Amino acid sequence: MAAVKDGPEATAHIDAYLASLPADQARLLGALRRIIATTAPDALEAISYGAPAFRYRGRPLVGYAGYRDHASLFPMGPEVLDALADEVADFRTAKGTLQFTAERPLPDTLVAEIVRRRMTIIDGGPGA
Repeated sequence: MAAVKDGPEATAHIDAYLASLPADQARLLGALRRIIATTAPDALEAISYGAPAFRYRGRPLVGYAGYRDHASLFPMGPEVLDALADEVADFRTAKGTLQFTAERPLPDTLVAEIVRRRMTIIDGGPGA
């Protein structure tokens, strides 16, 4: 497993990561970051597998990253995407990844729902 760092060190790394992206990707992922932070105010920013992420109660909550042709949200397991199959049907998915673009961003409500479901799973409830 890759080293995970969180807290201020991760926040500084994420700030630099976002600043290094093209402007449209930086805006897209910056907005995603804010939605996640607002939905999970007790979560800590982290770096997991080299990508920006959030940890909740010491466990991976969600991660995200920008790529040349898309951005990805990583719900840290297939359960949430499986449970939200209808809601994510218009987006490209792969095992544990939800892909989107600046032209077709994820709805804020969908991101918040993914985060809430992950928190429920971590809390030991029926998240999916």
